[in-house]
Amino acid sequence: MSKPLRNSLRQIIEAAAAPRGNVVPIEPPAREPASARPTLKERARQLSVYLEPAVYDQLRDIAYVERTKIHPLMLEALDLLFKQRGARALAELDPHYASRA
Repeated sequence: MSKPLRNSLRQIIEAAAAPRGNVVPIEPPAREPASARPTLKERARQLSVYLEPAVYDQLRDIAYVERTKIHPLMLEALDLLFKQRGARALAELDPHYASRA
């Protein structure tokens, strides 16, 4: 038995580039339109908060214990603040927050 013939990289590239009779090139599928609503990063405003290390550590510890991130905890805190001050809740301001409750 003889070993199968190995093609060199050059032979493979030339074979791929060679015309192949009446082969019709395949058009890539049309991209689906972007969602009607942009991403959170695109539509939201960014806010920096400076916290003392002990405060940040406690917040991070709570997030770890509850297996969540700091962001939803901050949203929960804002929602409580708004309710305490008689302002509209997050769910009333934007329907995206309704699913988080």
